[in-house]
Amino acid sequence: MNAKVEYWLELCDDDFETAKALFQSKRYLHMGFFCHMIVEKALKAVVAHKTGELPPRIHELKRLAFLGEIQQNLSEEQMMLLDKLEPLQIEARYPEYKAKLMHTLTPTVCKQLLKETEDFLCWIKQQLEK
Repeated sequence: MNAKVEYWLELCDDDFETAKALFQSKRYLHMGFFCHMIVEKALKAVVAHKTGELPPRIHELKRLAFLGEIQQNLSEEQMMLLDKLEPLQIEARYPEYKAKLMHTLTPTVCKQLLKETEDFLCWIKQQLEK
């Protein structure tokens, strides 16, 4: 695996530890934001692997999947995860959206989101080993 890919995956692993700590401390909005960042960075690892270049500085998950040419390999559940995470990247930053998001991010929802993020990261790593 090349250094650019390893760089992104190391960031994912570090961010996942942070997301778990945020979940434990009941900081669910921030945990959701980190889940988005984990998936974003995992997809950027795929783009770096595919192109040999640094990925573009974008945050749109489906666009990154397209650029990494893996969108057709994503399961329906994985596509749903991207849909769930997308608002957490932008809307979590603006006050008018925070209250709405905080009501939807229950402990049960966040536990599932963390699990799905971990599963997605593991799947990406498997794809990169092929």
